[in-house]
Amino acid sequence: MGRIFEKRKYSIFKTAAQNSKVYSKYSKQLYVAAKNGVPEPQANPALRNLIERAKRDNVPSHVIEKAIQKAAGAGGESYQSARYEGFGPGGSLVIVDCLTDNNTRTISDVRNCFTKTGSKLSASGSVVMLFDHLAVLSFAGSNEEKVLEAMFAADVAVEEVESKDGTVTVFAPPGEFYKAKTALLEAFPGLELEVQEITFLPRETKQLGGDEAAVFEKFLGMLNDCDDVQDVYHNVSLS
Repeated sequence: MGRIFEKRKYSIFKTAAQNSKVYSKYSKQLYVAAKNGVPEPQANPALRNLIERAKRDNVPSHVIEKAIQKAAGAGGESYQSARYEGFGPGGSLVIVDCLTDNNTRTISDVRNCFTKTGSKLSASGSVVMLFDHLAVLSFAGSNEEKVLEAMFAADVAVEEVESKDGTVTVFAPPGEFYKAKTALLEAFPGLELEVQEITFLPRETKQLGGDEAAVFEKFLGMLNDCDDVQDVYHNVSLS
């Protein structure tokens, strides 16, 4: 059936790769992953995967280590996940994931981004239902059949395997992420994953042009400036 997946700027980390704020956002996520599990990457798959992502986005080692060491200590901050949904510029669909220690501040900051760009927050569940929540693993290759064999051999409940333009992409339920990743690395020694994440993929994409596209880019930039915002997912096809 073909999943709608592009290597595009749907994540705050991708849109702000050169922004120093990405360090603080990774620090917060690393802290939470270590605090909720154990501050030892080998025993905490979520933390290990996050460290790999941080390194790919050129987050310095000292930033990563400091966040983990902080989580290993007593006390510390208490962060909660918060998700906001709405309709962005041009009728786009938007999901905003945050980590916050002050819900009042966070909702105020996010609402401001929507209001100042003529956008509108909506009820929880009204937008997310139009996306698929999936684990996505993508790498250079074309042997779709061998990938499927590896998934079945490892008893991975894979949703779909797509081969297109020299890239193979595996789609699986979020809970199968680590099992699918392990199966791929064992089946293809030395494999380098270009994409390895749990994300929201829109069931339909939307093209914006002219003023709407410009306002949408402004909207993403404003969300990126919110310290509590971690990821933004949308259905806009960006060039």
